[in-house]
Amino acid sequence: MKKLVNYLLQGLLYIAPLGITAYLIYASFNFVDGLSQKLLNRFFDFEIPGLGLLSLMVFLVFIGFLGRTIIAQPLKKIFKQIIDKVPLLNFIYSALNDLFSAFVGKEKKFNQPVLVKVNLNSDLEKLGFVTEEDLEVIKAEGKVAVYFPHSYNFSGELFVVPRDQITHLNINSSELMRFIVSAGLTGWEKHD
Repeated sequence: MKKLVNYLLQGLLYIAPLGITAYLIYASFNFVDGLSQKLLNRFFDFEIPGLGLLSLMVFLVFIGFLGRTIIAQPLKKIFKQIIDKVPLLNFIYSALNDLFSAFVGKEKKFNQPVLVKVNLNSDLEKLGFVTEEDLEVIKAEGKVAVYFPHSYNFSGELFVVPRDQITHLNINSSELMRFIVSAGLTGWEKHD
């Protein structure tokens, strides 16, 4: 019996946010539709079907804009100031932030898939991504930085390799990342 009660509570926990959100959207639509139709009817003496939906969309866009500019930006700024004051936390946060933005941010860094000859005496090669072409700052002229993701893990290694040991690949970067992280089990998507 205790398990059934737990399942019931778990089900409520899963469905409650969706149900409450749906009810709030429905109630907001009815309120906005009723108000807009009354105002339109009062001043112009006619009704426009769907005006409540259009009004609700405009209202939600406005709330989203306010939330992003007035609420989210200041909170983000405060959070950044707190992170900047704690040295170790700042280091970890900035490294993870750079890594995530390299995958999905506006400045995607993993967009140059390459095949790297790892051992000159054998045909051993590794798949990776060029992350930096210019390494003169570390006195590594003629070399590039290549990131090698690990399979089944959210980590990888950065190697500095001679430019002539890499072969640029003409494939989709996200497809290559998926192939590497899955240890090659995903295979390649067929493009017709």
